Amino acid sequence: MRASRQVLDAIGNTPLVELRRVAPAGSARIIAKLESANPTGSMKDRVARAMVERAAADGRLPSGGTVVEYTAGTTGISLALMCAARGYKAHFVFSDAFSDEKRRTMRAYGAQLTDVVSDKKRITEQLIKAMIAMATEISRRPGHWYCDQLNNRDGEAGYHPLGEEMWEQAGGQVDAFVQCVGTAHSIHGAAHTLRRHNPRLHVAGVEPAESAVLSGKQSGSHQIEGIGIGFIPPLWRREEVNEIFMVASDEAKAMARRLAREEAIFAGTSSGANIVAALEVAKRLGTGATVGTIIIDSGLRYVSTDVFRT
Repeated sequence: MRASRQVLDAIGNTPLVELRRVAPAGSARIIAKLESANPTGSMKDRVARAMVERAAADGRLPSGGTVVEYTAGTTGISLALMCAARGYKAHFVFSDAFSDEKRRTMRAYGAQLTDVVSDKKRITEQLIKAMIAMATEISRRPGHWYCDQLNNRDGEAGYHPLGEEMWEQAGGQVDAFVQCVGTAHSIHGAAHTLRRHNPRLHVAGVEPAESAVLSGKQSGSHQIEGIGIGFIPPLWRREEVNEIFMVASDEAKAMARRLAREEAIFAGTSSGANIVAALEVAKRLGTGATVGTIIIDSGLRYVSTDVFRT
């Protein structure tokens, strides 16, 4: 393997791992892209690069300008990486509802943070919308470019290579794809490429059971960081998703702990939710089939939370 010319060249081409112990006998093979192998430790490096490079190319993001975004931290860290690598400034809206590791990491890359205080550290629709409102206000300043991930159509293409990588690494067989829904960029982007190879691909979305708005339930509070914004994402396309799984926060946390102890995969709660849903799909499909999903980020971002205190 040749050395990368710069850190951004190290984004993508992450390993694919097969789950050996959490998947019961008689179920389909479960494979997962180990996105914690990206430079910042998450899949969001892919979408951050796609959005920033497109904005820079068409002039929306001026040279030396400031990138503004609301974030639960993971996208913010990846955008901060892009800013540090490309010479931009970063100003993000964050909250105490999300892990302190994310806060410290964004600051380490040089990002300025403005906080919106949560209601007892709960992730709710009201919190997300307050963060969006604050970021919108900050973005009006001269030389500032508003990334606005929920409405940014450039992000989806960042995940097209992920789908291609998964297909090739899986040996040309992916029968189902399971992914959590935040902005919806990753589920639509990866599935887009996988469907080109397998038009009969079964796509399953995952959301927090406590705030299952994609399933037609009431918006509520949950503790699965990075997904479940409490309202329908503007770029969500329900017709492209075959089914939606509701996974409770406690289930996602428990699976994150199981992944570390049984598979030696240290991952966050959204990854845990992915595996909970992937197991259900794998049981239904049975042997001979392959279910693909994503290890979204590293568990190192959650050691200060209650996920790994048990």
